[in-house]
Amino acid sequence: MKATEQNREPGAVPARAATKGSAKPPRPGGSRRSKHALNMETFVPAYLTFLAQKVSASASALYRPRFGVGITDWRIIALLAVEPWIAPSRICDATGLDKGAVSRSVSGLIEAGLVEQQAESGTQRRLPLALTPKGLGVHDRVVKLAIARQEQLLAGFSAEERALLIDFLARMRAQVEALAKGGGDSGGD
Repeated sequence: MKATEQNREPGAVPARAATKGSAKPPRPGGSRRSKHALNMETFVPAYLTFLAQKVSASASALYRPRFGVGITDWRIIALLAVEPWIAPSRICDATGLDKGAVSRSVSGLIEAGLVEQQAESGTQRRLPLALTPKGLGVHDRVVKLAIARQEQLLAGFSAEERALLIDFLARMRAQVEALAKGGGDSGGD
């Protein structure tokens, strides 16, 4: 047995020797790959995170130049179109966005004249929010594009497959909520 093999940790993968013309020389200390490494193409939390980030980034890149709103703004606008005059805390709960992101976005939307806060005497916190007429107009233009993007994402899916996908996602959401209530982790990404 070679001296390097004798000094190797049990279970360590032997380092590959560099071959003539090899692009990568062996790394000192052998492989750093875990025998418990996840398959990132089949680990559902990572896959969902990847998809969500890609869908959000591409939507933001499309919506911001055309309508002046990013994806966080759009999520708030879309919710306010369904539920006007809600508190910022409701926006956080319904969208999964953190308070800081909601606060920054709402401030920008108010400044842009897309959202208004209900005036309440004596307090400045948790004032209900709604879209302005200008905000409703932006919503109605963006929603047409959002629906067209959804159709592109689901191209090739039958009506039955679409219904199954929504069912699977709803069931997964219920599991995530159950994990959160039970103090567990949502599975990591």
